Amino acid sequence: MADDGSAQSTAVWPLPKFHFEVQWNNAVMSFEEVSGLEFETQPIDYRHGDSPAFSAIKMPGVRKYSNITLKKGVFTNDNKFWDWFNQIKMNTIKRMPITICLLDEAGKPTMVWTLINAFPTKITGTDLKAEGNAVAIESIEIAHEGLTIAST
Repeated sequence: MADDGSAQSTAVWPLPKFHFEVQWNNAVMSFEEVSGLEFETQPIDYRHGDSPAFSAIKMPGVRKYSNITLKKGVFTNDNKFWDWFNQIKMNTIKRMPITICLLDEAGKPTMVWTLINAFPTKITGTDLKAEGNAVAIESIEIAHEGLTIAST
């Protein structure tokens, strides 16, 4: 008799990446794509003067966070990206937390990424093609001061 997988735990399978939500300024927004959820620690090369080795040692240094890119369809009277971007004045902008949640089959968050003090740095409008039949997509690039990850 073939194994139908019914006895296998549901925790064995990885989560699909297509079921997610973005919480933006206390509202849930729909996006087509989220990219740039990465950070790294820049290594520091160090060698003290009386080291017998002729090479440097590596130490962890400053963390570096990538900008996040969010893409969504263009809707009539939906100017949230532009309204937020237009608030930029000399060294002042409304910063806000943005939460990105990977959801399970029941719609509950399983992985949660929270951007700290996020603000827009770039908006890209849709490309226009007379012969095209695709949906109009706009994107916003967001810088932030930190990224926390929680799994529930």
